[in-house]
Amino acid sequence: MKKHLYFPSSDGKTKLHAVIWQPEGTPRAIVQIAHGMVEYVERYAGFAEFLNKNGILVAGNDHLGHGASYTEEKEKGYFSAKKGDIVPLQDMHRLTLLLQKKYPDIPHFLFGHSMGSFFTRRYLCMYPNEIDGAVICGTGWQPEAILRGGLALVQGITLLKGDHYRSMLIDNMAFGSMNKAFAPNQTDKDWLSRNTEEVEKYIADDNCGFIFTLNGYRTLFCNMLLAQDRELMERMDEDLPILFIAGEKDAVGDFGKGVKKAVNAFYEAGMKDVECILYPECRHELINELNKEEIFHDVLEWLEFHM
Repeated sequence: MKKHLYFPSSDGKTKLHAVIWQPEGTPRAIVQIAHGMVEYVERYAGFAEFLNKNGILVAGNDHLGHGASYTEEKEKGYFSAKKGDIVPLQDMHRLTLLLQKKYPDIPHFLFGHSMGSFFTRRYLCMYPNEIDGAVICGTGWQPEAILRGGLALVQGITLLKGDHYRSMLIDNMAFGSMNKAFAPNQTDKDWLSRNTEEVEKYIADDNCGFIFTLNGYRTLFCNMLLAQDRELMERMDEDLPILFIAGEKDAVGDFGKGVKKAVNAFYEAGMKDVECILYPECRHELINELNKEEIFHDVLEWLEFHM
């Protein structure tokens, strides 16, 4: 059963939209979703319904500037003028507390995809000991110099154009090379999935694939940078179980190499229970891949082992 929920964002002005998918009876566990960039949480309905059939409650909010968590068109792809990098993490935490208050003493897991994977990785540093595990999906690892250079460029353009500006230059730098490995291309989003039907749905959806604001890119790059900070990573609960999942053909994860760097960094930070599954031929959006049922079952098996 799907329910809609609205709660105040930590930006002090926006009502965030969230969805809760409830199973029949008392839930065995909670999975909280942090969705990716320029998409929204209801795209995870198929995954949520699968987990519901196995007694697991699923919930997630649309991040600020996404889905139904904005009111004006100019706020689409925009987070917050003040402390924008931390606000989406605080919003995720608010939902965590709401869920734990309503369902106390039930194992609580985070599932973060793409941008949400970087949010989740930083969340684990900010809020250790509050959840029972995390699935990190479609993540990567970028050199610090590239991220700092990107932030400097975003800041420079912001001074000229303002933080609501949508820069094709920044967007092309971030995504322009994603499709190269999949030539000849059918669309400019072939890198998302081998499932052409799902790719076409994404392209046709006005709430997907739009151009991020400069504020959005600054928030993304800041969280990517801080998610990789070795000192911050040492704040994580070393006993927390972590599952990394990604496609071997995912450009965001540098075709597996960036995912492995992230996994190694978790080990180096002292994490004791880290697993990684790389799926051959799969691309970025695992929940929409041709073999999604296999992936759903793998996540379920991991969740059940750690409940």
